[in-house]
Amino acid sequence: MAERTESGKTESGLPRPVAIAWGTYVQPQNGPRRGLSHERIVEQAIAIADAEGLAAVTMARVAKELGFTTMSLYRYVTNKDELLLLMVGSESLLPAPSGDDRHAGWRDELRAWAGLLRGMYREHPWMLDVPRGPTSVLMPASMYVADRGMRAMSELELGEREQISVVLALASYVASFAGLERDLAGQDDLEFGAEAIAELGEAITVERFPHLAPLLLSGGYVGGPAEDESGVDDEYRLGLDLLLDGLAVRWETRRSSAD
Repeated sequence: MAERTESGKTESGLPRPVAIAWGTYVQPQNGPRRGLSHERIVEQAIAIADAEGLAAVTMARVAKELGFTTMSLYRYVTNKDELLLLMVGSESLLPAPSGDDRHAGWRDELRAWAGLLRGMYREHPWMLDVPRGPTSVLMPASMYVADRGMRAMSELELGEREQISVVLALASYVASFAGLERDLAGQDDLEFGAEAIAELGEAITVERFPHLAPLLLSGGYVGGPAEDESGVDDEYRLGLDLLLDGLAVRWETRRSSAD
């Protein structure tokens, strides 16, 4: 078990949040003896963030909900930054196993993997607000997501570093769209009639914007009638297909050059 230090790392040099998350950290011996643990603290913080957003998560609020003093929490979690790392890295964020989740072919595997990640962001949108870095990628949830993404590419002739690069690129894409969906959620659809579009057309002319202006003036850019309730699903699928098409070309090019 890793011994605690005051530097944010264990004696072995492992970041303390990582040791806590993986269960190798020595629990404090002088803290409250009953009812408090790293797991309970993280679980309560996640519940608050899910209900009210990340701004509502404070050490004092978590302690109050658990029925302990704020100082009691500091015996387990150094500060809010450490708590955020433990939250975003918690295995409790992962979807429950669904039995045989293999799909036919690497493209379907990666689509399913991207869908898993997108679902996590939809269920826990506050995850988008937690800064990522070298420590966060060592946490259980991040390791699971990365491993699952690499598994999806197991039939491709890619090196491990290339696989991680693909995981990073796709994960960044999914996070970007998840952020867009969150920003759009709760906003009223912008819809206005021909008169308003004509007014915009006086400034947004075909001469200035030869490619975009016709779409705007037809109501197909913004302000026109909503066609369905799918949000940005079509755009998400198109962008993901483009990324997977690029990966397919890279793989086929490598196979051809090897023949």
